[in-house]
Amino acid sequence: MKADSSPPDYLSKREASFKTPGIPSAKSPFLLSPISSEKCTVLLLFLFLGLFPSLSFGQESKPDLTGMSLEELMKIEVASVSGASRYEQKVTQAPSVVTIITSDDIKKYGYRTLADILQSVRSFFVTYDRNYHYAAVRGFGRPGDYNTRILLLVDDHRINDNVFGSAPVGTEFPLDVDLIDRVEIIRGPSSSLYGTGAFFGVISISTRKGRDLKGPEISGEVGGFETYKGRATYGNQFKNGLEMLVSGTYFQSEGQKSIYYREYDNPATHYGIASNCDDDRFKNFFSKISYHDFTLSGVYSNRGKTLPTGSFGTVFNDPRNKTRDDWAYLDLKYDRTFDNQLNILARLFYDQYYYNGDYIYDYPPVTLYRDFARGEWWGGELKLTKQVFEKHKLAVGGEYHFNSRQDQNNFDETPYFLYLDDHRTSDFWAAYFQGEFSIFKNFILNAGVRHDHYSTFGGTINPRIALIFTPFENAALKLLYGQAFRAPSAFELYYQGGGNLANPNLKPEKITTYELAWEQYFWKYFRGVAAVHYHRIEDLIDQVTDPDGNYVFINKAEIEAKGLELELEGRHKSGLRGRISYTLQEAKNKETGQILTNSPEHIAKFNLIVPLIDEKLFSGLELRYMSTRKTLADREANDVFITNLTLFSQNLLKGLEISGTIYNLFDRKYSDPGGTEHIQDLLIQDGITYRLKLTYRF
Repeated sequence: MKADSSPPDYLSKREASFKTPGIPSAKSPFLLSPISSEKCTVLLLFLFLGLFPSLSFGQESKPDLTGMSLEELMKIEVASVSGASRYEQKVTQAPSVVTIITSDDIKKYGYRTLADILQSVRSFFVTYDRNYHYAAVRGFGRPGDYNTRILLLVDDHRINDNVFGSAPVGTEFPLDVDLIDRVEIIRGPSSSLYGTGAFFGVISISTRKGRDLKGPEISGEVGGFETYKGRATYGNQFKNGLEMLVSGTYFQSEGQKSIYYREYDNPATHYGIASNCDDDRFKNFFSKISYHDFTLSGVYSNRGKTLPTGSFGTVFNDPRNKTRDDWAYLDLKYDRTFDNQLNILARLFYDQYYYNGDYIYDYPPVTLYRDFARGEWWGGELKLTKQVFEKHKLAVGGEYHFNSRQDQNNFDETPYFLYLDDHRTSDFWAAYFQGEFSIFKNFILNAGVRHDHYSTFGGTINPRIALIFTPFENAALKLLYGQAFRAPSAFELYYQGGGNLANPNLKPEKITTYELAWEQYFWKYFRGVAAVHYHRIEDLIDQVTDPDGNYVFINKAEIEAKGLELELEGRHKSGLRGRISYTLQEAKNKETGQILTNSPEHIAKFNLIVPLIDEKLFSGLELRYMSTRKTLADREANDVFITNLTLFSQNLLKGLEISGTIYNLFDRKYSDPGGTEHIQDLLIQDGITYRLKLTYRF
């Protein structure tokens, strides 16, 4: 069972007697040497003032926007995004504030996983519990959340599973990040287009095309903690119109050989030292074949992780405690735009998700407890998009999902004792409408609404409205309003046994968000973003204890949050580029007034790519600061300041790319808050480590 084991934030003390196993939530921190927020702010300000003006290299004067001709203004490059409205549009016209990470960013910053990518993005942060990575945004990062409130898409295909609703972002993510062409991080509620899970936002990933490779490509990596990875990829586009990309990856890491947890420091538990219990392995396969308007894509991934934290009351320092996650899907898409500007998108899909957990308990006797979840689902979608009167665009669509398998079971192996054997099916259908209307030349109304109907709880309607005013070219003032929902997962509805009670009467969570944002491209090379937001969550699904000490999910808490986000990014034709961002946020329980656990008030980030040798050697610098966070035991995790440094080379030899990255360059010791499944209130994270990588394209 992949348990969402976070207690309500109004509990002042953490429940210490969690005895029910489930999918662990294990973090890996290192607690020590915090850097003050004043030092971080000064350092970031120095870098910003000292490095960003050098975008002109002293060779060009900054262009005066007011003195530029219309033709010169039009040459300012404004990025496009497709995930915000499900068709391509300028980011200044999108009904959301969007961040785009490209494949070039992934290479030059040395990102290893989707979690690394999200760590670099404004208002996001990621925690790790030595099993799974958890993405948090806008002050909401409950330990053990399993990313159920973020929708993850790969080529517009939903990745969140149908048992837990989780979005994998760490090594469990089923796609090699080397196959990513771009990532669009779309903030704010998007259920008006995407339905459940698009609660705080959508992460939309586009994969590379066969034409990008034009032949075979191989890649190999070696890193700290005896980490190795290999990838083989072939891609091409043929004269008959057929295009294909096929790739396979294998990864293994021994992890930390020895991790010390003071909570287990006694002779019976190996003096708190977990030895050889941190290994991580995965293999995945991806293929995409396109012919004219049809695309068939498929994924298979298998990932296994050993658990060093003794989570869920298991025997500490036993390498038999481990989890395994398998993801697979097939997706057939038809996408065509006709001469009359009508676009038809139709798709059929089939998905599988399997989870296996092995947990060792000493009841006594020492017993293997096995935990399983099996999910299978299929469905289809039809969407029509049409340009109307040259100024307006309309989209209408519908989809159907049938969950043919939502199974959960667990048992003691020897002596055999069955705790849970639950088998479910369910379905939902949805219809949506969206329109983009150019009311005036510089004023756009983007509005949409979607109705979803679930066999488990009934119907829900979620609207989104965006008023976008462009006072001059390449600038936009956005007033955004949206509602979204998250359907209760099969686990939250039906898991029972071993101290847990089912609650089939759960209702969906609801969020309402208001946001005011200003986006502007200026001086040809710069883009600035300033945004303030407020959101309110109602009927939050929380895990609480009943009078008998059992755990049960209920709709109870109401959360409200507000925040300020600032970002400036710039790029130069020489290859120098960077961005700096700051987030101020507050998220609290409305009933008690308490700040949420694992919710930092301040987040600051700085990214810079510097060309050292023209078109051949680059340096990628990443700085991240996060202020203190409240733990479940009402303590504080120290503030965090992390520096990553990458050297990336290309074109030294034809087809060869070489990179090296040092992560946590100054070996900062820090911790993440743990969940109720851990005795540890704070979980130590990794110190300094490295990666060397070679890629060769034939």
